[in-house]
Amino acid sequence: MNLSQHSSPPKEIRLLYIGMMYDYGDPNRGLCHEYVNFLGTFEKMESIHVDSFFFDEVLVKQDRTSMNDLLIEAVKEKKPDICFFVLFTDEILKETIRWVTEKSGAITVNWFTDDHWRFDLYSKLYAPVFHWIVTTDHESVEKYKRIGCTNVILSQWGFNQFSGSPQSGNYLHEISFIGQAHSTRRDIVRNLQQKNISVECWGNGWENGRLAGDEMKQKIVLSKINLNFTASTNSVTLKRLAKIFLHRRSDSTFHLNTPFELVREVKTLYHHQRPQIKGRNFEIPGHGGFLLTEFVDGIDQYYIPDKEIVLFRNFDELVGKISFYLNHEEERESIRLAGQRRTLNDHTYEKRFRQILAAMSFQSSH
Repeated sequence: MNLSQHSSPPKEIRLLYIGMMYDYGDPNRGLCHEYVNFLGTFEKMESIHVDSFFFDEVLVKQDRTSMNDLLIEAVKEKKPDICFFVLFTDEILKETIRWVTEKSGAITVNWFTDDHWRFDLYSKLYAPVFHWIVTTDHESVEKYKRIGCTNVILSQWGFNQFSGSPQSGNYLHEISFIGQAHSTRRDIVRNLQQKNISVECWGNGWENGRLAGDEMKQKIVLSKINLNFTASTNSVTLKRLAKIFLHRRSDSTFHLNTPFELVREVKTLYHHQRPQIKGRNFEIPGHGGFLLTEFVDGIDQYYIPDKEIVLFRNFDELVGKISFYLNHEEERESIRLAGQRRTLNDHTYEKRFRQILAAMSFQSSH
């Protein structure tokens, strides 16, 4: 395909979104982040016609081979200009992706979600069958190039401005945290409570349980301070040990790892996982919440510390900044509003996707 044909004047881009509908493929966990924010943004963007293929839904009724056959049929039927993938595990065969890349006439791109810790385990194995690769990890750009994948786009998580604005009102919570109770998070919250700092927590593993999307937005704007942690899970639990031998697909079935996969899982288990910028870094200020987040390399490229968001590097600093901003409303509100302005101006998913399309030599009208 000659990519130059997609230059000015802009024409409607036909995009086939290929990903999951539900979080980890489980309807009980609600809609997944990418379905709500990626697909939800593409569907609102001008000059883009969007079709979708949800492989987790298909796998409920079909086996993996049949699902892959149906994906190929969908590509043939829809004739997209772009196939935008968000892979999960091994549901979609590399042979299927290779056919789409080489035979369909569409440009293929995959958003790799966790290259900070998953590059060697997963990403580098699938990357060569795509035309383009999107990563949120700056260190992985050179890793991709070293394995011959030169069409790498460094992007980042963002904020879906089309997701609806929560209703603001009087603050109901002083300090909130929304996220899973893994890694050191439970210990940090417990240590804060020992200093008479109460943190209300929602998510898997917390007593309050998970929040639906609209509930999460409301908690953000009704909390004076929203905490965020950047470490991925790194504790050795029975679940982590089980992943050495088994991997879970989006249809909730478990499959034995090959010897090669087993070795990779062991290496991942004992490999130090770097902190990473999370989607919550953009969602909290985007919805109008005050963000107090653990430092992670690169975050200051997106926000001005102490002007648009606030960072902490250790527990003592966290305690001190909680105390300061609970007692200095004017400073807290100034940062909160500045963070929202920056997010809406620079860090929406629409802006991210337009930059990705431009890097791929596609143009869409604004």
